[in-house]
Amino acid sequence: MRTILKQVYSKSKIGFAIGWIAAYCVLMSLGDALSETVGLDKSISLAVGLLLSAVLFLFLKGNGLLMDYGLCRSRVSARSVLYYLPLVLLLAANLRYGVTMNLGITETVLYILTMFCVGFLEEVIFRGLLYNAMRGDNPKSAVIVSSITFGIGHILNLFNGSGAELVPNLLQVVYATAAGFLFVMLYCKTGSLIACIVTHGLFNALSAFAPELTVPQQILSCLWLTVVTGSYGLYLALTMKKTGGTA
Repeated sequence: MRTILKQVYSKSKIGFAIGWIAAYCVLMSLGDALSETVGLDKSISLAVGLLLSAVLFLFLKGNGLLMDYGLCRSRVSARSVLYYLPLVLLLAANLRYGVTMNLGITETVLYILTMFCVGFLEEVIFRGLLYNAMRGDNPKSAVIVSSITFGIGHILNLFNGSGAELVPNLLQVVYATAAGFLFVMLYCKTGSLIACIVTHGLFNALSAFAPELTVPQQILSCLWLTVVTGSYGLYLALTMKKTGGTA
């Protein structure tokens, strides 16, 4: 497996990134479907997520690529990114209308652990592999592609057995695209994906405690998330231009 991954990576970094996107989408969707079949939500999904996370991490570590793909400390001070405070506003979105238990204890634990795997995989794949593979030729295009691909990828929730409905899912695509922009700019600014991974995982995990929202509430939440993530991402982009950084 390691040899095959190394060969694909050496031949084409973009192909390697696309391959990981495809494998992640297909295998995690299959995991969700199988979890539903066995009657224990996220039970198979967690196993798939842990396996994919381990394979990807060990590949990067074994080839000395952890720092190249953001699995390292930030290269800038917390002050230069507003002490990450806008991320707190992002995390608060899922609980702004109250807190509830949507799942049983076992399924809640499985869901939370799976969401942290999702956070790790999506950040390393979309912000690490895909963005880095493209930024050499055109950094701005790499930012756009990474953000939009990440957002549109959430449309799979309509078909993977997660039970997503059309309107909430389309709204998710909108704010996920904005979040993708924020995370890629945070990565550009800091050289690290750690804050992105933690925030992404926590945001998804907290959805286990979010009450069911009406359509107007869903639209307001989408607007809130889009404004917060878009504004913070734009701030990071502008400060990078002033200091001579490249997106």
